[in-house]
Amino acid sequence: MAIIHRTIRAPMALFPRVRSTVGLDIGSGYIKAVVINHGSGQPVLEKVAIAPVADDAIVEGEVMDPMLVADAVRSLLASAQIKARDVVVAVGGRDVIIKKIQMDRMTDQAARDVIRWEADQHVPFDPENVELDFQILDPDGDGLQMQVILVAAKRELVESKMALLSEIGLDAAVIDVEAFALHNAFERNYPEAMRGVVALANIGHETTTVNLLEDGVPVLTRDLPVGVRRLREDLQRERGMALDAADRVVRGAELDPSLASHVAARAEEMALGIERAAAFLQTATRPVGSLARLYLTGGGSRVPGLASALADRLRIPVTQAHPVERLDVAPGAFGEHSMDQVAPLLMLPVGLALRSAA
Repeated sequence: MAIIHRTIRAPMALFPRVRSTVGLDIGSGYIKAVVINHGSGQPVLEKVAIAPVADDAIVEGEVMDPMLVADAVRSLLASAQIKARDVVVAVGGRDVIIKKIQMDRMTDQAARDVIRWEADQHVPFDPENVELDFQILDPDGDGLQMQVILVAAKRELVESKMALLSEIGLDAAVIDVEAFALHNAFERNYPEAMRGVVALANIGHETTTVNLLEDGVPVLTRDLPVGVRRLREDLQRERGMALDAADRVVRGAELDPSLASHVAARAEEMALGIERAAAFLQTATRPVGSLARLYLTGGGSRVPGLASALADRLRIPVTQAHPVERLDVAPGAFGEHSMDQVAPLLMLPVGLALRSAA
């Protein structure tokens, strides 16, 4: 699902095919850029660029210092020799609402004419200040009702993203929704996960985004206020660890058994959030199956012991998901970076860059 020039499009919409697409993810921990070439008919990851963001330059998704962030993005793109002006970016967080609703069965065009009225019933935002779109999930159904995914994004969020890109000297070919970009890459790499009820948790610097999927359809998204920053601060404050040492832990260095309690505490927070989302899904829609598996991605998925702690707590299999599990990678695409270390951070930008292959 994507906003193109401030108009949200549906997740399965066709976009103009271009040879290469740049997915740009400006996160609170890292800036990530991915170039995917679509010229051969099968997407190929050509280039990866990644750089840390200065502390507190971006807080809870809000850019606190646009000039600093713009300079960092320009420097990253220049050092990686990424010269494209058009990029694909995403918006997310509490100012984006994704909701599965039912509507009287009608054509796509008829639904577009009434979607704002439907949104008034479901979206807790000022209707005059939102961008809206929808996707009919069962367009070929014959019942009187149809299942629809409704998306609403505050207009100021979209405008802020566009203003930052303008400051950098870039244009937005597509402004996507983070949850759907994550799903785009996940579906490409894990087609076997498109059956039953599964969860994808993208563990970022400050926030963990949880997508619940039912038979491959993203039906519920929750942002949990826990990420690797909280764990790093725990280790510094309660264990007296230096910043570099704490960073090594959250980046996947071997975990000292004495630190396992801190990982378990953060796993408990995540597990509670996932359980509540799954319980809400059970009560908010027709009965669905139980959560069968959890997939982890994002920088926090590298934390030693986290996956096993979540598996023990939730009593379901937990798998680390990689955005290049079934994606062709050109030689040298990761440059001097270790693919095993960097790949978990790239599910979102890979999902963005895959859009032209939709």
